[in-house]
Amino acid sequence: MTDSRRGMTWWSGFQQAALRAKVIPPREGDDLKGVGDGEALLERKLDLWDLILLGIGASIGAGIFVVTGAVAQDTGPGVLVSFMLAGAACILNALCYAELSSRFPALVGGAYLYSYFTFNELTAFLVFVHLMLDYHIGAASIIRSLASYIVTLLKLIPAFSVIPTFFGPGGHELLGGWLSINFLAPVLLIILTAILCQGVRESAVVNGIMTITKIAIVFLVIVAGSLEIDVSNWSPFAPFGLPAIIQGATVVFFAYVGFDAVANSAEESKNPQRDLPTAIIASVLCCAGLYVGVCLVVTGMVPYYELDSAAPLASAFIKKGLTFFTILIGVGAVAGLTTTVLVGLYVQSRLYLGLGRDGLLPMIFAKVNPQHHTPVTAQIWVGVVAGVMATLFDVSHLSHILSVGTLTGYSVVCACVVVLRTLPEEQYQGSKDAKKTQGVIGFIMVTAILGFSIGLCYRFGAHPAYGLGLLLVELLFAVPMYTHQKYYEPSGFSCPAVPTLPLISILVNMFLFAQLHMEAWIRFVVVSALAVIFYGMYGQFNSRIETRIARVGFSAVHEASFMCLYSKEA
Repeated sequence: MTDSRRGMTWWSGFQQAALRAKVIPPREGDDLKGVGDGEALLERKLDLWDLILLGIGASIGAGIFVVTGAVAQDTGPGVLVSFMLAGAACILNALCYAELSSRFPALVGGAYLYSYFTFNELTAFLVFVHLMLDYHIGAASIIRSLASYIVTLLKLIPAFSVIPTFFGPGGHELLGGWLSINFLAPVLLIILTAILCQGVRESAVVNGIMTITKIAIVFLVIVAGSLEIDVSNWSPFAPFGLPAIIQGATVVFFAYVGFDAVANSAEESKNPQRDLPTAIIASVLCCAGLYVGVCLVVTGMVPYYELDSAAPLASAFIKKGLTFFTILIGVGAVAGLTTTVLVGLYVQSRLYLGLGRDGLLPMIFAKVNPQHHTPVTAQIWVGVVAGVMATLFDVSHLSHILSVGTLTGYSVVCACVVVLRTLPEEQYQGSKDAKKTQGVIGFIMVTAILGFSIGLCYRFGAHPAYGLGLLLVELLFAVPMYTHQKYYEPSGFSCPAVPTLPLISILVNMFLFAQLHMEAWIRFVVVSALAVIFYGMYGQFNSRIETRIARVGFSAVHEASFMCLYSKEA
């Protein structure tokens, strides 16, 4: 226990610890000073194209061949508008990520890192926990899907026409379905983990090859499909009306998720201040263009009501006599799922690396292999977690509790942009004016609550007047944000129309949060409570800030509502 904690109750010490925040270390170009005592950094080997392919690889999986047609059955050709609305919402989040990636030190962490610098330690830890749970479940679910696609393709070869259920597709169920054994999934994870442990350059090459293959197949599908389009299939364009299109947008929003992986590669980017913002925005725009192209093709080739929900694009080509494209779509799905898992495992290891460095997790996760310059321990750990889950369980049943971490992380990042803009950049480098930011943070919380409330009104079919009334309340609360608050431009990439765009993004994110399954809400509360308990028992005592205070023998903590202030070490 540090001298500053003596005489404190456990609760007082917990509050002090939870509210402390990081100070941005001084920067000389892209080199960081004062990051840590002898702390190993990763190698900067990723250029702009690597980062763009990283974002596309994380975002586009097999879903581009399935989700587009599946949603079209509920929206009609208007699914095109659904994807455009969802893409616009993702662009708002991407702009916020782009600003912070340019503003903050080029270190691993993404949303976790941004919230640690802007808000406090506990908020950052909660963001990490929810993101990581999404990543763990997602990786296990996707790797099983990848195993199923590979087995399906292998069965086209006569020699592999009979494959044991232990290898898929799906798995061999035991104990009445409680266990679902799949031995191919861990084999694939071992291969991907080995590639990631070799180095970021090798991983980027594999991701680049697979992503380019995937994009090329999507382009071929779009071009070939466009030759078979019958424009009469686009009429009526919105047979189920605007509500169905909006509902479709809430579903396909998550098809764009993945661009945040670029922010987590900051420490391995050759020119992070320039390339990260460009790569984040470019990857979202590329994904949007591909989704729109597939939407036009899948709804133009056959009437939307004749699409097969399980394999809509493949079924459309079969009906046109182009059966060869079903094999091509299968290959594209394998490439897409491979890159999604590869990038997901990559991001997980970098997040664990960041937490290990900060002391919020055991320091073993902070080790960087001196030969390959990768966090091998963290990489193997995330591979083992995904492998155990994918081998023993059909985690696709947990898909309805996913996306909590994504929406939470996106909202916190948008909030960071608004809060940081209330102070000049040079002032923020040294300290934070808690009294000035307290009102801004309070309004952001009101915005989040109202966005969730509007989403509930929409979900449960309340009269539109309720939603409009809540939106009016939001506008009234926003008046002081424009009349009594000044916003400062950062020196790097600048998100336009602050605070309007970030606040709209928070509203949309919370609206989508309200559309999640009720079990996802329960997961948010339960996991948050468990995270706070873990932090109270381990993180608050092992944080690098805590140990640094103990080393110099003084505390620079000042409790101030949502954040604390730290003076720089002499």
